[in-house]
Amino acid sequence: SSPHLCLHPGASKWDVREKVWEYLESSGLADFPRPVHRRIPNFKGSHQACCSIKELDIFSRAHEIKVDPDKPLEGVRLAALQARKTLLVPTPRLRTGLFNKIVPPPGAAKEILRTCATSQGIKEYSVPVGLDGKARVDLVVVGSVAVSEKGWRIGKGEGYADMEYAMMVSMGAVQKDTPVVTVVHDCQVLDIAEELLDDHDLTVDYILTPTRTIKTNCKRPKPQGIMWHKVSYEMLEKIPILKSLRYKEKEAGKDVTLGDERSDSANCDRPAALDEKATTEGARAQAAAGSAQLGPHSVESDALSPSLEGSGTITTVYVGNIPPSLRVSELKCALRELHRTPLRLNWQGAQHRAFLDYKDKAAAASAVSSLKGLSLRGSTLRVELAKNQRNKGQV
Repeated sequence: SSPHLCLHPGASKWDVREKVWEYLESSGLADFPRPVHRRIPNFKGSHQACCSIKELDIFSRAHEIKVDPDKPLEGVRLAALQARKTLLVPTPRLRTGLFNKIVPPPGAAKEILRTCATSQGIKEYSVPVGLDGKARVDLVVVGSVAVSEKGWRIGKGEGYADMEYAMMVSMGAVQKDTPVVTVVHDCQVLDIAEELLDDHDLTVDYILTPTRTIKTNCKRPKPQGIMWHKVSYEMLEKIPILKSLRYKEKEAGKDVTLGDERSDSANCDRPAALDEKATTEGARAQAAAGSAQLGPHSVESDALSPSLEGSGTITTVYVGNIPPSLRVSELKCALRELHRTPLRLNWQGAQHRAFLDYKDKAAAASAVSSLKGLSLRGSTLRVELAKNQRNKGQV
């Protein structure tokens, strides 16, 4: 394993990720897009590493290859197109379907194929692939943040690669023995403690680096389909194709009970801690929100009257600086994760803003304190009580 990166015993997955991202950046190995934090990192030498896939039998034999859209895998996508194989790329964050098939124009010259392998090409030259079970993937190529010679893999922490694989199993697109390859820099090959692996984690059979090809001979079984008890409502909302698969599996008599139907605890890494912070801050924010009491007849003194605190007067929160690429579903999901779901959400994405209605001032104040500093798609949201609230009652 890598001589440069020492992991302390008991390191969590996030410790491993932070270590790798940090090392790639500080050692000058990181490559565009940067910083590599929070991504499947691109690295100097990724193209070279990708090229060695051509020497693998599993590549020569494959007809249909699924490759993730990450930048460091561009060379694999190009190799697949040059070898005239069917190239499937998951749709970003699985919002529309599961895969897009990259279809270069007939007789495309090398330059066009190069473009087809990039994220731009994935947009311009792709057609969606339906769920009808026609896809038969012979080879799966995924990005990783860290991987061990035994085949344990750590992704960037959003669970998409594991979910994509589980969905492919569910729709019959991959078999138990479909090989999985990852491409990383040598420094990303680490000893990963097996206890960090969950049963839904995808393992890999081959690791390509700029200097070597590692066959992991991994014996750990790959996920056998979607583990519905690990899926939350929020994921179901985010990934429409999951709904169709769930319907299909329900029809086939499978248990498709979701995680949050079994218990009300949200299955996200963060909420519990965030929630504690939110309640203490919520109390402070409430005190600070003093004169924002609402209601057509409210006067300023109402705010100081405890009997009227939270007496059912709808309070609106303004959310600004919403990035143009953000979808309303992503904001809803963030609100659910923070346990700050509003009664109503008025989405004005074109104006880069949204208004959230809460049942009373206390709920709105808590929402403001929970959402402060929240960053979605790289933009820190502006969150405050809506203007019409702040001026009400201050006659």
